Amino acid sequence: MERLLIIEDDFRLAQMVTEYLHQSGFDVTHAPSGTQGLQLLDQAQSPFQLIILDLMLPDMDGLEVCRKIRTLPSTLNSTPVLMLTAKGDPMDRVVGLELGADDYIGKPFEPRELLARIRAVLRRHRNPSEQEGESDKEVHKFGSLEIDKNSRTVSVSGKICDLTSYQFDLLLVLAERAGRVLSRDQIMESVRGRELDAFDRSIDVHIGRIRLSIESDIKNPKRILTVRGVGYVFAKQQD
Repeated sequence: MERLLIIEDDFRLAQMVTEYLHQSGFDVTHAPSGTQGLQLLDQAQSPFQLIILDLMLPDMDGLEVCRKIRTLPSTLNSTPVLMLTAKGDPMDRVVGLELGADDYIGKPFEPRELLARIRAVLRRHRNPSEQEGESDKEVHKFGSLEIDKNSRTVSVSGKICDLTSYQFDLLLVLAERAGRVLSRDQIMESVRGRELDAFDRSIDVHIGRIRLSIESDIKNPKRILTVRGVGYVFAKQQD
């Protein structure tokens, strides 16, 4: 049974989500504050597979909690984060994604949509050995850039890049279609499997984070190029 941690100060909402996710086969732990959530992460005897994190918390905001999560030891900081945000406030979503959140959902939300997003994030983050039909090791190489599908790692000149699971999948979608211009909608559908409250700016934020990791000069990118008015293209020839 996969373990989830929900950091949410609204006890009524937390109870509703916990009961719904229990019925869907998850083991859910609730923390009513950012401090308690971080303590549970640090002291857990077995790891959580996903964190549901509210932006509005009594002791520190969710953005600060997300930042702290991403500075924890590597065994903890890679845990995917699904942020709960207020609808109509895209800036919080942008900042959350920049800090390393894997996905977001706006309040109020339908429990079924939350469940769909949780399953999508877990599916992207799951180790290849846990997935059906595991294939032989496959590494995409573009000059000094290597994308390993099985270990789900990206490296440049042998140095591992710090990407979230969502960003890895986004990069993989572009790399496997190198030379082909993809619109934001095409990228969103390919990564998520289907559109869920498509937030166009989220793609731009993730692309920016990926470029910081894989480009030598983000002002003049050579790997992921912007096609104005259309989307992005992964360059075939690099380095």
